Amino acid sequence: MTGAVWAPEIALGSSGLTGRRLADAWEDIHPLRSEWMGWAATAGEGVEVVWRDATLYGSGQPLPATLRVADVDTAARLLQDGWPDRLDEARTRAARLAADFPGHADPAGMLRATRELPAVDFDLVVRAARWFADPHPAGLTARQVPVEGMGTKWLDRRASVVRRLAGLESLDLEPGRPSRVHLTYLDPDHLDSGGRRHDVATVGDVHTVAYRPSVVLISENRDTAQQFPRVAGGIAIEGDGNGPGAVPQLPWVRACPDVVYWGDMDVKGLEILAAFRGTGLRARSMFMDLTSYRRWERFGVDHDHDGARLGPRPVREVDLEPGERELYEALCSPDWTGHRRIEQERIPLADAAAVLRLGRA
Repeated sequence: MTGAVWAPEIALGSSGLTGRRLADAWEDIHPLRSEWMGWAATAGEGVEVVWRDATLYGSGQPLPATLRVADVDTAARLLQDGWPDRLDEARTRAARLAADFPGHADPAGMLRATRELPAVDFDLVVRAARWFADPHPAGLTARQVPVEGMGTKWLDRRASVVRRLAGLESLDLEPGRPSRVHLTYLDPDHLDSGGRRHDVATVGDVHTVAYRPSVVLISENRDTAQQFPRVAGGIAIEGDGNGPGAVPQLPWVRACPDVVYWGDMDVKGLEILAAFRGTGLRARSMFMDLTSYRRWERFGVDHDHDGARLGPRPVREVDLEPGERELYEALCSPDWTGHRRIEQERIPLADAAAVLRLGRA
């Protein structure tokens, strides 16, 4: 393997078995030694067990000391469990990388970076990297790169390994279409004066909302955001259901003195809340602690939006307030006997609006 170092001798740990220690353990050592003898006789070419003489009650007793394996092919044969095929595949990939990128600075590192990729993905990484490494038109977006079989989302996931293989500091792609955030105006004075109810903010564009909000509600449910009752100075934003998205990039959101996040009471919703905080947006939550859960527990379900059954999850280090963390850890726990999710939209909007107006959850 390119850049690999083979260490063919493996100490078997018998060097400390001498004198009284060997005598005390002999009943266990003897059958193990017999197994090693049988295995060494059938291990085949390229394998050698080096024995050492140990003294037990005045007589010599050979013990296995070192295992010598001639090469990586022999090691793969001994291990089995798919290793021979894995080794063949690695050699094929190493040859492909060497042929397509003969002057690469780190061929062994690229082989490690691509070894777990499915065959189709590996081929696509190589072809994409070759396209980027060769002279090509500038000013393209990811959607415009003419590599067969490559989609925009795939390139988003594999951009780092493609860039490294191409030997580039950057893929130098133009941004795709700008992100947009849908919002609903909640202020009664604005609405009563004939102002529009719904609007769209485009990231990077010159955009001024109808008024500077005193409270911004980020709602993971679109219907909830669009139908939210009137709140003085309020603007409701539709989240994307998976994370902060473009919302933290909007200057008027970052400037708002009171940003409120309201999602489902489940592990995913609480992790999205923490992700918003991870962008520097100090959002407070609404109906996302254990007290709120107890209040609305009758609306609980045990399946996600796709119908998959919810179960315990590993607890992650996330930025949550004490009450939120209490709920998060409970919902993650295998000992939790309650429902694992309360959908945001089951909570009456009148109750939510009253809490938002009061500034507390």
